[in-house]
Amino acid sequence: MSCPTEHTHFSPCEQSDAALLDILTAPVKPNPKVFARRDAALDPLLIAAAAASGPQVTRNHYHHDFFPGVMMPKHEGSYDWTKFTGDDKSQRKRFTYVSRQAPRRQRLRDLLPEQGKENNPLDCEKDLTKSSDFPAKKRRSSLVNPTSDGKQRTTVSSFSGPVPVVPPLPPVEVKCMARTRIPTPHGPAFLHLYHNNRDTKEHLAIVIDPAQLSDSPGPVVAPSIRSRTLDAVWEGETEMDRITRGAYVGRLSAASQRVSEPPSASRKHDINPAIPSPLIRIHSECFTGETVGSMRCDCGEQLDEAIRQISLPITIPSTSTHGRPTVIPGRGAVVYLRQEGRGIGLLSKIRAYNLQDLGHDTVTANLMLGHQADERGYEIAGAILRDLGLGEAGSDSEGVRVLTNNPDKVEALQKEGLRVAERVPMIPRSWQKRHPELVNKKPMTELNPYIMQPGDEPDAAGVTMIGGKAVYGNDLDKYLRTKVVKMGHILPLWMEEEHA
Repeated sequence: MSCPTEHTHFSPCEQSDAALLDILTAPVKPNPKVFARRDAALDPLLIAAAAASGPQVTRNHYHHDFFPGVMMPKHEGSYDWTKFTGDDKSQRKRFTYVSRQAPRRQRLRDLLPEQGKENNPLDCEKDLTKSSDFPAKKRRSSLVNPTSDGKQRTTVSSFSGPVPVVPPLPPVEVKCMARTRIPTPHGPAFLHLYHNNRDTKEHLAIVIDPAQLSDSPGPVVAPSIRSRTLDAVWEGETEMDRITRGAYVGRLSAASQRVSEPPSASRKHDINPAIPSPLIRIHSECFTGETVGSMRCDCGEQLDEAIRQISLPITIPSTSTHGRPTVIPGRGAVVYLRQEGRGIGLLSKIRAYNLQDLGHDTVTANLMLGHQADERGYEIAGAILRDLGLGEAGSDSEGVRVLTNNPDKVEALQKEGLRVAERVPMIPRSWQKRHPELVNKKPMTELNPYIMQPGDEPDAAGVTMIGGKAVYGNDLDKYLRTKVVKMGHILPLWMEEEHA
């Protein structure tokens, strides 16, 4: 076996290639210790560029600051390295968005104990059932118990670090921007649109007070339900501006255009004890139940039923022995708050419906989505009622009757300083039909106005998609049962009696 022959006729630049070729093709594998470099010599220009740069210079800096690339029109053709100076860093445009969030370690420093760790194993040995180990549950301000000086109590967590100071919210202020008359299947009403200083939503008030449209008041006159901020004189407006936004008296027509007078400072009226307090309802927006006609809830039915009951005539007994009773139109209001899905919004509400189809109830679905069971607040509702002169505090106030099954609403209105004279229950229409003995709960000579009587047409027109019809179905029964069992609504569970 012959040994590989050294090739001497190659040029120096090809000797490395010949050595590699001998390794690959020779019968006996040679063992060279050193191979000659096969790559070309380094570009002096690159060496000079590397020497002129530092660790702070990245490829992006080199591309834009050192080499005049052809994609930069202002440097195109500038290949004279003796004259090229690079970009002026002082003229660089800064990014519009700059994150101002501190590092997570620094943010946790104010929340964790001194020299502690976020996942301290010693903390795991604490009793997790103690409420002091957790931050206090956030409750809406209308349900927080005020202190003796009128300020809300501040709950301090168990963390020893500094507690961030949250500036208190300003008092709720509402302003009625417009008012107009709307005919409904239950009678005329006045629609009020409100702005406030807490959110950008347009909350509404449906005022039922048809006595304001009458030119000849009867022997018994109840106080009118009018907005203070609407009747006030705004700066720089004319009488036509006032009429256009609804600050008029009586029925508005081409022949009748009477501007309302600014409200007095006190606006006190003589209260007739024979006239019951105005009937009101605090209603939250429900697109699915009111507009689409969904029977997962009874919100559409409740809105129609509230307007129907408020519009019912009021019978005033006669003061004399042989006199006849006097009948006056119904009076009250529905405060319509734009807080869809108990305050979680329409998007989360639709997702909660899908979780309900999987077997969860309405409360559990909200919690699974990261919301509270009920995120509604009633501060704006209280301010709207005060603007309408309803439920004002004082011994000479007639108060309000609240149409609701939810005791939280009554408590919230009382915390807002309103006088609640009575809570009026709202029984679902399908349950009334299921238990007709409710109709005979009172003697026939004294009919219960809050229960649909046998002569009432169930298919009568209403103000929502459901109208005067009744909502029914298994979805509704599950929804109402959850409201009774988990949310404390005051309703009997009659569906259990039906299956008994």
